[in-house]
Order: sequence, then C-alpha cells, then structure tokens
Amino acid sequence: MQSIFIGWLTTTLMLMNTVTGMIPLTFMAVLKAIVPIPVFRRFCSAVIVWIAESWAEMCKRIFSFTTSTRWDVRGVEKLNPKQSYMIVSNHQSWVDIPALIQALNRKIPYFKFFLKRELIWVPLLGLAWWALDYPFMQRHSKSYLKKHPERKGADFAATKASCEKFKGTPVSLMNFLEGTRYTSEKSERQSSPYRYLLKPKSGGVAYAVQLMDGQIRHVLDVTVVYPGKEVPGFWELVSGQVGMVVIDVKQRELDADLLQGNFEDDPEYRKRFQSWAARLWEEKDHTVQRILAEHADA
Repeated sequence: MQSIFIGWLTTTLMLMNTVTGMIPLTFMAVLKAIVPIPVFRRFCSAVIVWIAESWAEMCKRIFSFTTSTRWDVRGVEKLNPKQSYMIVSNHQSWVDIPALIQALNRKIPYFKFFLKRELIWVPLLGLAWWALDYPFMQRHSKSYLKKHPERKGADFAATKASCEKFKGTPVSLMNFLEGTRYTSEKSERQSSPYRYLLKPKSGGVAYAVQLMDGQIRHVLDVTVVYPGKEVPGFWELVSGQVGMVVIDVKQRELDADLLQGNFEDDPEYRKRFQSWAARLWEEKDHTVQRILAEHADA
C-alpha cells in the first residue's frame, strides 16, 4: 500500500513539473518558429535548453523527496559542459533515462537523440524536440533506394542539414548501441557473445561522427547497472521499490582513423568501427559483471 501511495505521489509531482515546464517551453518554441532572426533563435534555443535542464533537475529533486533510491554515479568529476560528446550506453529499462539524467544533467550539453523525421508531427512533443534542436533523420529503406537510385545520398544530406546548427556549438548526442532493451530472450535469439549485453550496432555512432565532420571526438561510455534480482521498470522506480542504481561513466577519445570515413560505402572503415564497438562492449560486459559482484552480498 505504501508503494502505491509513493508511486502516485511521484507521478503526480512529475506531471506537475512537466506541465509547468511545457508552458514556457512551448511559448519560446513558438517564438523561435515565427521569428526567423538567427540571433533571436539562438537566444530562444538557450532559454529552451535552460528550461529543459531545470525540468530535469526538478525531476531529480522529486525522486530524492519521494523515494530512497541511491544513485551511485561514478566518473563524472571531469566532464565539461563546453565540450561535445557522443554518449553510448547499455539499455535495459525505461529507468535508463532517469539514470542518465541523474548522472549527466548540467555536467555536459543537454543530450539529444536522433529522431525519425515523422516524429516532428507528434503534438506538442514534436515542437519541443524541434525547439531543443533534436536532429531529425530522413532515412529511406534499401528497397526504396534500389527503385530510386537517384535518391542515394539525399538522406545523409537532409540529416546533415539538420545538424548544421551544431557547428561550433557544444553538443551531446545520445545513442543506445544495442538498438533495443536487453532481455535474456533477445540475447539468446541473436546468440550474443556477451553475458549482460546485446550485440552493439555501430552504424548509428559512425553516422553521427560522419555528420558532425570531426566535431565529436570524445565518447562517454555509460554503463547502467541495477544491483538486485531483476531489472526494474518505471513503476518500480516512481513507487520507491528501487534500492540502488549504479551509473559508471568512462571518458574515451575516438581513434583518429574513426573520425573520417563512410560507414555505408567503405568496407574497411565499417570494419574498423565495428571492431571498436566490439572492444567497447566486451569491456562494458566486464564492467557490469564487476559492479554486480560488488553488490552480490548486499
């Protein structure tokens, strides 16, 4: 009964925080959309990011007030909010997003996801994502490109244009290399060589690095671990049933030979990037095992 009360209290406070944040964010987003003056739009963008970061900080305070979850954050002491990062993380639960916010908010540029172009039409959220300068991807299938070869390269050009606003501005781009949440069933189905992870898909990171023309040289390798018998869901988090979340962050620098290349058309470059991701994931698998061992008797 207590967990139900805590869950409803946390959810109510989160909704209030979200509505409170969406009102000024939407107002600034509309101003940014209708006033096509670059300086003014940059000002609007800065205000919108401040609103988003303030929303995230308030979410952290709500969790601190209503739950006793311990967030064990490691390796964030030397992060730089004026530096661009590619964030890569394992993915097990919707709780991963609050965990990333706990670890990284206001320590690095407000992180962004690549979104499908169609999502810009989602009511309110599409406007908010556009206002926050989330890059929208336009990707055609291989079958479509086979029928329309003249369109090859158009997707990349369109997405690159979406990223032009990041030139010379610190940015953090987020990528879950596994592409989906980990489950033991998915691991068995794909014969994953890792004990706690699915196989990494390096194409998304390579695509982002290529789009950013070498601006992104630093990788934040984030490992989220839930010590306990089961990976919690969002309800378990908001209802105070999650005892501890460990977020381990390692800063890495991309190898020079990964900064320039074409993942889709250059087999050698693709092989180098896939090898880099495999090495990263092998180490991450050991990191998960080590952290779980630390709390085995807790």
